[in-house]
Amino acid sequence: MKTAVTAMLGLVLSFGLVAVGFTEEKKDKEKVVTLKGTICCSKCELGETAKCGNAIKVKEKDKDVIYYFKDNGKEEKYHGKICQAPAEGTVKGVVSEKDGKKYITPAKDGVKYD
Repeated sequence: MKTAVTAMLGLVLSFGLVAVGFTEEKKDKEKVVTLKGTICCSKCELGETAKCGNAIKVKEKDKDVIYYFKDNGKEEKYHGKICQAPAEGTVKGVVSEKDGKKYITPAKDGVKYD
């Protein structure tokens, strides 16, 4: 009985260490960045989406680049400020790209206005 409990405890500990290793590897791939620019509504200001959403326009090498937020769109607490008029600010989060468009998943409390 003692052997079975010890073996089970060893397995649980091993799986726990493996899970921590995978989490650390995932964090390395998902580097958090901070973008500074003009935060705006992707529908009202940019006219690029059918529903209100959030985006940030960033100047990169003399060119405007738009990062669309991967969030709850108009349901986010920070959306009301920028729905009808854009505002300068920063967004901290993880950047990704799909179908030629850039996205940012904002960190908790990662959207700040200047």
